[in-house]
Amino acid sequence: MTYERFEDLPVWKTAIELAEKIYALTEKTPFSRKYSLRDQLERAALSISNNIAEGFERGTTQELLTFLYIARGSAGEVRSMLCFIERLKAFQDLKSEISDLKALAESISRQIRGWADSLQNSDIKGQRYLNEKERRFAQDTKKREEFMTMLKNYQKPKD
Repeated sequence: MTYERFEDLPVWKTAIELAEKIYALTEKTPFSRKYSLRDQLERAALSISNNIAEGFERGTTQELLTFLYIARGSAGEVRSMLCFIERLKAFQDLKSEISDLKALAESISRQIRGWADSLQNSDIKGQRYLNEKERRFAQDTKKREEFMTMLKNYQKPKD
């Protein structure tokens, strides 16, 4: 599936959800005197969706890959900070919530990795490099490959 806007990307939507949940977490009492930890956690969480968006808008596959890996790094940073606060006595009552957030950040990281892997195996250099003729050729090639896959699946003998 081809996405026209970063706001439609499932991984971007999940990253925004994580940022919202991180902001809700940091509103809780244990963060009241931990300003730098709160700030760093919020910034890292928001950095995930921002880097996905920026990479998507750049117009080249290589730049998108660069920003996806930055986003993935931010997801790792969020998980690392959540692992840290999970160890602090002041956050014991939030262990379940923290665990859920770590799982969400890990899911985002896996989604980004899968996307990056597929981009690395792509011959398309990015929207910036596609003229109309090349764009049509790329679309036709993709449709042909999808059709051939469908035919192969249809022709498989049944056991």
